[in-house]
Amino acid sequence: MTQQDKAMLGLLTQHEEQIVSEWLQQAGAASPRMTEAGRRTMQGEAVEIARYVREGLQAGGDVEDFRAQAWSGLRGALESLSRSRAAQGQSAGDTSVFVLAFKRPMFSALQRSGLDAQAQLAAVWSLSVLVDQMAQWTVSTYQQSREDIIQRQQQDLLELSTPVIKLWEGVLAVPMIGTLDSSRTQVVMETLLQKIVETGATLAIIDITGVPTVDTLVAQHLLKTVSAIRLMGAECIISGIRPQIAQTIVHLGIDLQGIASKASLADALSLALQQRGYKVTRSA
Repeated sequence: MTQQDKAMLGLLTQHEEQIVSEWLQQAGAASPRMTEAGRRTMQGEAVEIARYVREGLQAGGDVEDFRAQAWSGLRGALESLSRSRAAQGQSAGDTSVFVLAFKRPMFSALQRSGLDAQAQLAAVWSLSVLVDQMAQWTVSTYQQSREDIIQRQQQDLLELSTPVIKLWEGVLAVPMIGTLDSSRTQVVMETLLQKIVETGATLAIIDITGVPTVDTLVAQHLLKTVSAIRLMGAECIISGIRPQIAQTIVHLGIDLQGIASKASLADALSLALQQRGYKVTRSA
């Protein structure tokens, strides 16, 4: 362990409570806008990080190698901090500023330590290197956490945007809204096929009224979905084919032969009921 690391360890061992208190003040814990629950959370985070810094120094961690085993506990604490703040909607900048605020009380403690100027300078440099890497680690983890959250939200939106509705006994409908791409087609397929298995439905209506345009790729996705439905022993009706979409399909030379299609969902449901032997009449 270097002399500067020993100096930092000594300060954290003897004055950790004071350092954490000054750190919280520097980070804005005393702000009137901060709630009591927020203060307690911030204090817990600061205490945990300071403890893992001390343990990393005790284990002989090299401040130049933040990925070393000695710093594993500290990295874990910073990752937990980043994930928690990302879930709360706080920014990466705010999270990084909180970690960087650890420098000021440590610098003050070094000034009060009685070390000579050269030893203080060496300790300040080591501390800066360590805290800068801590801040960078929180930013990297925060970005990854936000990406994970966004991906989960996108998946949830995909599932919500492709509901499978039971219209009648043995008849399901999938109203499509927005652009139909490969990932969304996969979700539609999985959800619809699972519902066919659960309900024993023999007919599915895919309504594309809300699909703005149909090109070759969209048509291929529809054909794949229809093929998958037929492999499950069910049939399919495509509804919502507007005049413009009909012209586009013809111009593209897309073959929908063998697939029943209707202009509206109401027409498709009427056809589905006829195919199942029902007759809808208006009571007198």
